[in-house]
Amino acid sequence: MDTLPSPPTTSTIAPLAEWAAHHQRLFVLTGAGCSTSSGIPDYRDAEGTWKRPPPVTIQAFTGSTTVYQRYWARSFVGWPRIAAAQPNAAHRALAALEDAGRVSALVTQNVDGLHQRAGSRNAIDLHGRLDQVVCLGCKALRPRLELQHAMTQRNGDWTPFRVAQAPDGDADIDDDAAANFHPPTCTACDAMLKPDVVFFGENVPRARYDRAVAALHAADAMLVAGSSLMVYSGFRFARMAKDAGLPLVIVNRGRTRADDIADLKVDADVGIALQRVMDHCDA
Repeated sequence: MDTLPSPPTTSTIAPLAEWAAHHQRLFVLTGAGCSTSSGIPDYRDAEGTWKRPPPVTIQAFTGSTTVYQRYWARSFVGWPRIAAAQPNAAHRALAALEDAGRVSALVTQNVDGLHQRAGSRNAIDLHGRLDQVVCLGCKALRPRLELQHAMTQRNGDWTPFRVAQAPDGDADIDDDAAANFHPPTCTACDAMLKPDVVFFGENVPRARYDRAVAALHAADAMLVAGSSLMVYSGFRFARMAKDAGLPLVIVNRGRTRADDIADLKVDADVGIALQRVMDHCDA
């Protein structure tokens, strides 16, 4: 297979703003880089490699009571940061671009709900949302905040000891503390509970995927904002855009999986870059 040439890479935002101004129906795919300025850590470094062990798989989560217990102990500690996070300049700029009629679809790999809180009305949460919990038995949904209160009551004076924040509402805590945590179960059927997000080892729900694909095919260009695209569920949209002949531009700090198929790569702060795009489109 021939190796594709790398796209022109720049830290100058002007070419991005000019490019965006020529497209009226942007399909935007966002990743963790959009939320780091809101205080939510990301997973990967500038080379696209893991900064920490990969997230738990669905097979481990459902197959081991110890993993299930540890997951919920860590989530109990990490959730308040997600609940308190506020939209940043990147989220606000994308919501403003949608209001201006420039963004026809926004698909996010993030699970923090910050795009909606910033005002994006038609965001597709590709990997689900942390603020909902689903029962793996009866499939009932429950607000995450309600579950947090229930876990607080159930665990009394429990303390995590050593704490370090991690991505997506996770936290590093003392192993002995995790072993003493009482994880939640469904109040209706006593089955396992899981955040309503796509774990590693799961597939994006088909209806959600089909909606995103339809949105891509209705667009006239694709913009990737703050994603390394190392996870295939995001990368495949970049691949589909290229196969469909849509211009593809990436704004991300560091390397991405789609650098060699992009028309332009901008290595810059996502919030600053998107705000510049908004300003240019308003001019």
